Amino acid sequence: MKVSPGIFLLAFAAATSALDNGLMRTPPMGWMAWERFRCNVDCENDPKNCISEALFMDMADRLAEDGWRELGYDHVMIDDCWTSMQRDKDGRLQPDPHRFPGGIAKLARYLHERELKLGIYADFGTHTCGGYPGTTLDKIETDAQTFADWKVDFLKFDGCYSSPKEQEKGYPLMSKALNATGRYIGYSCSWPAYQGGLPPNINYTLLGEICNLWRNYDDVQDSWTSVLSIADWFFSNQNQLQPVAGPGHWNDPDMLIIGNFGLSPDQSRSQMALWTIMAAPLIMSNDLRTLTSEARNILQNKAIIAISQDPLGIQGRRLLQEKSRIEVFWRPLTNLASALVFFSRRTDMPYRYQSSLDRLNYTAGLYDVYDVFTGEVLSLPSHTTPFTVSINPSGVVMWYVYPVTHHKLTEGAGRYPNVRRKYRISSLKHRQPKGEHHFFI
Repeated sequence: MKVSPGIFLLAFAAATSALDNGLMRTPPMGWMAWERFRCNVDCENDPKNCISEALFMDMADRLAEDGWRELGYDHVMIDDCWTSMQRDKDGRLQPDPHRFPGGIAKLARYLHERELKLGIYADFGTHTCGGYPGTTLDKIETDAQTFADWKVDFLKFDGCYSSPKEQEKGYPLMSKALNATGRYIGYSCSWPAYQGGLPPNINYTLLGEICNLWRNYDDVQDSWTSVLSIADWFFSNQNQLQPVAGPGHWNDPDMLIIGNFGLSPDQSRSQMALWTIMAAPLIMSNDLRTLTSEARNILQNKAIIAISQDPLGIQGRRLLQEKSRIEVFWRPLTNLASALVFFSRRTDMPYRYQSSLDRLNYTAGLYDVYDVFTGEVLSLPSHTTPFTVSINPSGVVMWYVYPVTHHKLTEGAGRYPNVRRKYRISSLKHRQPKGEHHFFI
């Protein structure tokens, strides 16, 4: 159903100053339960995999102990099916007492003691998508204060079982209510996904004033078909979506499913690369207890995380769709650097793709290139120097591209990206100036 742009504008007008949390200046990172664990509430027969405090504590332990937190994966996010089927006597949401016997406040403390943040799920509607109690207009302030009292750090606000007219009121009101609690709570709105995801139904300029991120499109499923369809939608609509993303307000193509059952290693690298080009949240939904080393290496790749977390916060774009079924994507980064992704839609064999930086609209100069997945370094003496990359079927080659002339002007900086200064590797040769995000190979 289409919504009048005028009505949508009026709904936002009263809430343009609602979000005042200063959060998520780079795309958020962490772990979420939904895609991998869904609404499994059978703790009697499947205690390790059911939606319970034990599951979230397990994932918090893995983030804290297995190197994830230091890389930026610092959120643990509950999704649907955590509540009791009834509100408490005071009308507040309450967790299922059997699956969350310690309560949400205790779970939040457990995460905070490990320097992690707790995300929670609610739904603007009569019920959640899974059939649990929803948040109607009269419960918005109550639920926002409840989450703040529990010391929750992030809210995903879904939109099942509500009408477009109700959503026009509810999403801005929740932003106001969260802000009024005095606690800084990141706010993810599913509103666009329920109204087509595109202007004129969605005014993204104003949406960015009430939400830190928003779901635009379909839920990801554990399949390459799903990942590809989501990427296609975002890049097909990049002229409308790319300009609206930035520090504190992000498009969200949904979770990373790397390490589950539906993607090959090449497809896993493709999802990681394309989500990074989109400046998308890097929210995993997998089982961190059983990840293969290959999946872990993709998700913990420091160079790609550095690109994801680049402080400019500019979403990238698709530059080319070749007849050979090769596509080229580009994202601008700080210090005149950039990221390039060469993606193959082919299904037959590795393809040797030939091009030059000049053909990709780079300015004249000498460039160094770092392959973020192989660690190989290539120097291009000119922007017209031809190069060839070999791309596996449904796979990617991803480059960090750095102009050498600019590197000479920033003496002391390394050549290749690093997510934070504390990730320096042993071969770092010079002390990095404050604000630089590079490491030596």
